[in-house]
Amino acid sequence: MRILSGIQSNGRLHLGNYYGAIRQFIELQHEGEALYFIANLHALTTVRDAAEARALIQETAVAFLALGLDPKKAILFRQSDIPEVLELYWILGTVVPMSHLERAHGFKDKTARGVSPDFGLFAYPVLMAADILVYGSDVVPVGRDQVQHLEFARDWATKFNVTFVRGYEPQDPQGREKGHAPGILKLPEARLQENTAVVPGIDGQKMSKSYGNSIEMFGDEREVKKRIMGIKTDSTPVDAPKPTGNALYQLLRVMAPPGELVELERSWTEGGKGYGEYKQKLLEYFHATFDAPRRRRDELLKDPAELERILEDGARRARGLAVPTIERVRKAVGLR
Repeated sequence: MRILSGIQSNGRLHLGNYYGAIRQFIELQHEGEALYFIANLHALTTVRDAAEARALIQETAVAFLALGLDPKKAILFRQSDIPEVLELYWILGTVVPMSHLERAHGFKDKTARGVSPDFGLFAYPVLMAADILVYGSDVVPVGRDQVQHLEFARDWATKFNVTFVRGYEPQDPQGREKGHAPGILKLPEARLQENTAVVPGIDGQKMSKSYGNSIEMFGDEREVKKRIMGIKTDSTPVDAPKPTGNALYQLLRVMAPPGELVELERSWTEGGKGYGEYKQKLLEYFHATFDAPRRRRDELLKDPAELERILEDGARRARGLAVPTIERVRKAVGLR
């Protein structure tokens, strides 16, 4: 089973990135052949400073490794190191209906928040589909908000195969029946991460770099404490039960060890402790979870040559999977 996913290098990584994605990626590296890429091409839609872009690529790579990714087991690489992705991006784009891009949730959501509606943002799902399809991925772990992107990739792979593969039958994509040809682009399956946490930010909205409400995994220790202590709460008295819709409560539920969760929920609903005490507990959970990765990160940053070696080796291994696909695509469309 070939598993693929990626994370944009468009900002410092926070708790939402870990509990919403990276934690699951680390677990999945033991289930099959896992490819994880640093989506630095996607990041160009928002990162417009070269020095910052390079620093964020390094930050994202180091975070993966510090949090437990094993580069001997999983393949970690930069998206931009795989030229076959951009080639498939264009070829695939020749069969993508404009109507699909116009109804993409990500495009509508971001432009509604004031992000410039440029071509990169508009065509973002096509590049994402190329990322998925060029490696012959079997499984793509996604949250509910990303399911549409995976459905687009399947639809466009089907349309490409119908257009360019003689004998391809959409009802038999692997060509098992006599007279049917298998598709060149494999149709991946979504692995819906039901246990993936939607992590609230310090203001109660979904934690996001763009909202400025995040708690960084590798941020300055004083800033982390300031942000946790600054989580928005209400004026509920110490002795009263606390509202469970509270952002602090949701963060505690995400970060608490399983053995402490029952007691935490009991005390929260019965009352008797103030918000300050719970914030201190959340800070303890943060350190218990991330102090070891933070030390590992500091060690990794001292050896940029080794980090570069890991990324280059990952690109070599990833291209070993991408090249056969793109060669078949070129031949099918008449470029070879």
